[in-house]
Amino acid sequence: MSTMTTSGTAKVTLPADNQVQIVREFNAPARLVWKAWTTPELVKRWWSGERGEVTSVEVDLRVGGRWRNAMIADGGFEVAFHGEYREIVPHERIVSTEVFEGMPGAESLNTLTLTEHEGRTTLTVLAEYPNKETRDGHLESGMEGGMQEALDRLEQVAVSLA
Repeated sequence: MSTMTTSGTAKVTLPADNQVQIVREFNAPARLVWKAWTTPELVKRWWSGERGEVTSVEVDLRVGGRWRNAMIADGGFEVAFHGEYREIVPHERIVSTEVFEGMPGAESLNTLTLTEHEGRTTLTVLAEYPNKETRDGHLESGMEGGMQEALDRLEQVAVSLA
């Protein structure tokens, strides 16, 4: 299997006024993308992209379980997100809430779907916000650049597990 990875290839679309959809293909099977997404030691290797150092990853991967990721960004300040798992289908789907701790009222409901075809996996995240203003605030925060870097690293981690 080729271990080539790609960079900056996530496609961001806005399917509805309160939604952001992110789609990216990975050169790795779904079980390895899932493992890289849900294993704290592996999340630490990709979640911050190129923007800082991950300081904490907590994953209680069960319905009703909570997750939290924190990093010290390059500017020296902490950035953290947390949420609760609502639905889990191993290697296929996770539905969870996500709150940026710098904007506590800005919760989204995120649905992660992994679809494998011939050893490659398409990751889709649909984030649904309470309203357009919250969604636009998230988009304007510069999330896309960091997300592209993090997903590039996620692919590198998943490929390295093969």
